[in-house]
Amino acid sequence: MPYVLGIDISTTSAKALLVDEHGRVVATHSTPQPISQPKPLWSEQNPSDWWTGVAASIRGALAEAGISGDAVAGIGLTGQMHGLVMLDADGNVLRPSILWNDQRTQAQCDAMTAAVGEERLIRISGSRALTGFTAPKILWVRDHEPEVYARCAHVLLPKDYIRYKLTGGYAMDMSDASGTSLLDVGARRWSDEVLAALDIPAAWMPPVYEGTALTGEVSAAAAAETGLRAGTPVVAGGGDQAAGAVGMGLAAPGQVSVTVGTSGVVFAPLAEYAYESQGRVHAFCHAIPGMWHWMGVMLSAAGALQWYRDTLASDVPFDALVDEAASAPAGSDGLLFLPYLSGERTPHPDPLARGAFIGMTTRHTRAHLTRAVLEGVAFGLKDGFQLMSDAGLPAPSDVRIAGGGARSPLWRQIIADILNVSTVTVNTVEGGAFGAALLASVGVGWFPDAASACAATITTGEPVHPSEDVARYAEVYSVYREAYPALKALFPKLV
Repeated sequence: MPYVLGIDISTTSAKALLVDEHGRVVATHSTPQPISQPKPLWSEQNPSDWWTGVAASIRGALAEAGISGDAVAGIGLTGQMHGLVMLDADGNVLRPSILWNDQRTQAQCDAMTAAVGEERLIRISGSRALTGFTAPKILWVRDHEPEVYARCAHVLLPKDYIRYKLTGGYAMDMSDASGTSLLDVGARRWSDEVLAALDIPAAWMPPVYEGTALTGEVSAAAAAETGLRAGTPVVAGGGDQAAGAVGMGLAAPGQVSVTVGTSGVVFAPLAEYAYESQGRVHAFCHAIPGMWHWMGVMLSAAGALQWYRDTLASDVPFDALVDEAASAPAGSDGLLFLPYLSGERTPHPDPLARGAFIGMTTRHTRAHLTRAVLEGVAFGLKDGFQLMSDAGLPAPSDVRIAGGGARSPLWRQIIADILNVSTVTVNTVEGGAFGAALLASVGVGWFPDAASACAATITTGEPVHPSEDVARYAEVYSVYREAYPALKALFPKLV
């Protein structure tokens, strides 16, 4: 059985990735996923669409590789974090999943903070109560859909619903569970204290496992739908960011990555549990057994560029638009962009934060606007990077960079200059799905641990070093940091 399968249920697609014993990707197949935004601040998906997409992608990947499911030794799972899936006692989905980027739950976050205490909640869960997290979504359903709440028997996250469909069992890994606000992150178990304070039944929460642990086997019913072999082991896996970090080789303290995907993430593994005192960066369990990590998340990164291009330059290819931005100078001649198009999480946990161009004049061209978007996203990443540095993270020798934004040489250079550290790409581009496959390879015994799997399969490219623009960006960043506090009081008036 020379292959492992990584499955990634993201916000936009269901991906299946086949990897051989040497770490080579031999096939990948993705199925687009629909999303619904039925009301302002809402974002939902139907779990049945996830399963239909995953089954189609598994069959597509097997067909592309020209193999049967008998050749798959094990399966690792990853996916979008925080999404609430509520099931009844028979395993039926009770309502559409409320997603990570849904912002309806600020009142429930306030109630959580009051019930547990802000300092205590941060100490236990590694973060503040945030609208994107799972626990406030549970409370929202209790407050607004009591008939659904009364029928609930199981709470899962998106990838763990896929696990349920594959195996018939309920389970969750430590890294994804960290994003619920219900895990005692330092102790790596559900927090009886938080569950009791919120009056959420502990019986709803599934057993939690380390990322490389076996959590079940493919059922006969799932095998019939997917083409997999019944009995194929399914490994716990990890939330998208932790699995993506494994897929970039972040298996040891001292490493740092930035991911410029739809959202933007700064990620740093930790050997011991530690949290930022105000909870402005997340302290979560890593998908690697016995490790933790810090993570800063901005909600619109490459997604901001996608919005900008689709709205203002839909007829221009991305590469041409970004190449044009290179003609504008560092700092975009005094034009700033705030990337808070979907609210914000790090360092401003504010669902009502809004995007803005600041400093616009008649001398600014489209090139300036585009470069300001690239720079604004990089400044947002700098916010998370700086918080970790202030909390004691040692300066890294380089930062590994991934995501769609990492394909742009200009954006990589801007990020290197703003962070004032060299950026390097890695030889893998499949992110979380590849990391999930590596976790599966450890779970089925190909490697003794995740660090060995990463060392055997992941290499880095040529570094992009900071340029002479570092000093200019330091000046602009000081202004950028003043912009949100100056505008904060206006944002609620614009809702």
